[in-house]
Amino acid sequence: MTEDRTPATADNPEGAGTEEESVEQPIKGRKNGLYGEVSDELAESMKSGWADTELRGLAPIEQASRTAARRAALSAAFPGQRLVIPAGNLRTRANDTEYSFRAASEYVHLTGDQSEDAVLVLEPRAEGGHDQALYLLPRSNRENGEFWLDGQGELWVGRRNSLTEAAQLLGLPTRDVRKVAEELAAADASVPTRIVRGYDATLEAAVTSTEEGDEELRVFLSGLRVVKDDWEIGQLRAACTATVNGFTDVVRELSQAVATSERWIEGTFWRRARVEGNDVGYGSIAAAGPHATTLHWVRNDGEVRPGELLLLDAGVETTTLYTADVTRTLPISGTFSPLQRKIYDAVYEAQEAGIAAVKPGARFRDFHDAAQRVLAEHLLAWGLLDASLYDVEKVLELGLQRRWTLHGTGHMLGLDVHDCAHARRESYVEALLEPGVCLTVEPGLYFQQDDLTVPQEYRGIGVRIEDDILVTADGNENLSAALPRTADAVEAWMASLSG
Repeated sequence: MTEDRTPATADNPEGAGTEEESVEQPIKGRKNGLYGEVSDELAESMKSGWADTELRGLAPIEQASRTAARRAALSAAFPGQRLVIPAGNLRTRANDTEYSFRAASEYVHLTGDQSEDAVLVLEPRAEGGHDQALYLLPRSNRENGEFWLDGQGELWVGRRNSLTEAAQLLGLPTRDVRKVAEELAAADASVPTRIVRGYDATLEAAVTSTEEGDEELRVFLSGLRVVKDDWEIGQLRAACTATVNGFTDVVRELSQAVATSERWIEGTFWRRARVEGNDVGYGSIAAAGPHATTLHWVRNDGEVRPGELLLLDAGVETTTLYTADVTRTLPISGTFSPLQRKIYDAVYEAQEAGIAAVKPGARFRDFHDAAQRVLAEHLLAWGLLDASLYDVEKVLELGLQRRWTLHGTGHMLGLDVHDCAHARRESYVEALLEPGVCLTVEPGLYFQQDDLTVPQEYRGIGVRIEDDILVTADGNENLSAALPRTADAVEAWMASLSG
């Protein structure tokens, strides 16, 4: 990486100028980072001699008709109101470096765009409906040197679409985002305004809205994603396919992980995610041995030891930002021990019961209840719960199984790994399933190392099996079914990839 991406000026030697300054200040007298003053001759040279790279006759992106329909639904839900949906800003990682940008899911769902600092604005029309505009950063100005002297100039961070190109691709009028805060601040204050908060503090300061109104907008947009259309389902299929490939890579390289650490597993899967998608959809859990009993073990710095289990919870995020979420628990040596297999088979049986409960007209909670019942039955049969005191109904009533099952059995999936999380309860956890809903089914059993209520040999064993399930017209489809699930199939699969 080059050392300095925030070029200094004569008046600001530390290079802390704003983007507006980089656009408006004359080029003369500037310093270019660590390399001293910019001569008039160099500045003049950099203004010219560049080919015309404008792209013409661009076809709309594949999902443009879908994003237009979503915006129409949004417009209809909030007549006469100004709606502001930001993409979000770059976040500082350290000093003058930033985290990789990931646009807000609400913004992506409505536009198909992933640009940082962008914002979608729906302005109500007197006759009804809304004028829609997408505010984006235009191509860098070459006349004033912005493209090579500004830290976010295209010479530093790469070419971006012009406003004309973006309008053709996204099917929306486009405007310069550097004007949006000023325009919103000067807009008719009598028009009720709602903004999706938490992504862009500058825009939040520029508008007058209510917390209740903003939350209603967020809830609506979350609920808008509950049922996936055919294009979205295709993206989830692609995410699952790439994820299967990532798990296969991991099994092939398990010997390297044994020689190093869980980090090898994490890095192996991440490589596949970057090659076939945008990134991982969430922090990968590569939990070996007793780390598998920690639900969100993302440190991934432990040893990988033969004879123990590896719980790998990981998902590839596509280039359009839809993610898979899959878990497999694998015997590191390639073969389950009798106790490991007993626990694994119980979790598999619970997952089978959960998947069978996913169908149109079923309650969202049904698959959780079905899986928990199976696990409670096994805990009673193993003597970990006292059958002389409790039957399975009482165990479930009191939630006693949760000492070892810990978490809910699944969640919705889409642009977010925990998609639709802000939707109304009646359209999510209290809803009936319908075709197009995609969710995970992921029961588990976790016996902590310090749990004195279970026999010693159970302690430190954690098992979870997770798949991505699409509700169809006549039942369900397991989108991640290409990964083996039964203990026998897992062992045979691993053996086929060894050596």
